[in-house]
Amino acid sequence: MIKSFKDTNNDSATNPNKIKEEVTEEFSLRPQNFKDFIGQNEIISNLKVYIKAAQKREESLDHILLFGPPGLGKTTLARIIANEMNVNIKVTSGPILDKPGDLAGILTNFSDFDIFFIDEIHRLSSIVEEYLYSAMEDYYIDIMIDKGPNARSVQLNLNHFTLIGATTRLGNLTSPMRDRFGMILRLDFYDIIDLEKIILRSAQLLNIDITKNSAKEIATRSRGTPRIANRILKRSRDFAEIHNNGEISIDIANETLNRLGIDINGLDDMDRRILKSLVENFKGGPVGLDSLAIAISEDAKTIEEVYEPYLIKEGFIQRTPRGRIAQKKAIEYFI
Repeated sequence: MIKSFKDTNNDSATNPNKIKEEVTEEFSLRPQNFKDFIGQNEIISNLKVYIKAAQKREESLDHILLFGPPGLGKTTLARIIANEMNVNIKVTSGPILDKPGDLAGILTNFSDFDIFFIDEIHRLSSIVEEYLYSAMEDYYIDIMIDKGPNARSVQLNLNHFTLIGATTRLGNLTSPMRDRFGMILRLDFYDIIDLEKIILRSAQLLNIDITKNSAKEIATRSRGTPRIANRILKRSRDFAEIHNNGEISIDIANETLNRLGIDINGLDDMDRRILKSLVENFKGGPVGLDSLAIAISEDAKTIEEVYEPYLIKEGFIQRTPRGRIAQKKAIEYFI
């Protein structure tokens, strides 16, 4: 049976995307080097080799593409790479870079080996993307000066920089862009042990008193995502300060999770609405994404990018060419 929850209004509790007021405090929790970074062991191990090899050759690092669900540490890794290379990093996002002139202004100010990080790189405009091609491959860009019959192209040589792109939608990148990255690295959901370590580290940095059992309980319900784990930790701190003299005990952790509507599987109210609609309204599917979105009054893109990755990973639903299908685990969830 499904437990009833005291409060299911948790639009942000398990959303892996950043919330505006979290940005400053989240930055203070970011590890600054590989030594402090927890999880993604294979990726970290390989990056250490690539960085040492590039430094030994006195070359810029190959361009890197990081992909995976939001909240897993793509931006953090980009900053760590810059720190390990001892170079500067410029951070921007695809939607902001809408003019070639903006791109040219950034690229021409780089020193050798600097890092250029573009979040949501799949949302770059096509014209900016085309300007990046020559910059990534041959370290130059062509810009047009003047207009009409007086227009002429001027080639600007660039210092050897490294582009690090991050995306949650690898399939939305064009092949020419994807093929220009020397390293394509997928970040996976974190296991409970690593999440527990992340929570304990964050608690120490924030001076939060938390028991090991409480950290494990929060980790279990954090959807494999550090950003969500840290968010639940902060909300647990609120309840602990009011009800338990500041200590996050197992009872306080459970109370917080219950108030946020997060069950033992890490599912929140929207997850349950998706599964219930799929199982009851559409008889288990298959059902198209748009039809499912209309049925639960949610944006199709939000379902696909925020909720589906975890539901698929946990075996609740399957994505097929014919539509979404409820798995046995989803059906049993409502028994």
